Amino acid sequence: MNDEVFIDSNLWIYLYSEEDKSDIIAKLINKHFDHIIISTQVLGECFNVLTKKKIKTLEEVKEIIDDIASIAEVSGIDKLIVARAIEIYTRYKYSYYDSLIIASALENDCAILYTEDLHHSQVIDEKLTIINPFIKPKHE
Repeated sequence: MNDEVFIDSNLWIYLYSEEDKSDIIAKLINKHFDHIIISTQVLGECFNVLTKKKIKTLEEVKEIIDDIASIAEVSGIDKLIVARAIEIYTRYKYSYYDSLIIASALENDCAILYTEDLHHSQVIDEKLTIINPFIKPKHE
């Protein structure tokens, strides 16, 4: 099983804006520190939300984007990923942009996609498990 994990935009945004959830995300990042992958889409979405909602100043957001890019390996989006996103959109009925996140995670051989926006525990293409880190396992 591959150790690489993909962390969706919403979780990075929580790390820098939601005290209630930032501890959970910080622990997740520490757990997978050398194996985190994101896409350029994640950086763009983080920038957009943090500035548009005025969560942070523009200067703070620039620093945050630099911090995220230094923590995670950043993968670009190419036509292969777009084509795979369209397949995922068609097969799994996720939005195009959610499908693009999933496709990026798959193309980068991630075993886990951490997000709270998609179906917790769903396995995509028998390779990628979607995990919502805010859902506690039933045995706890």
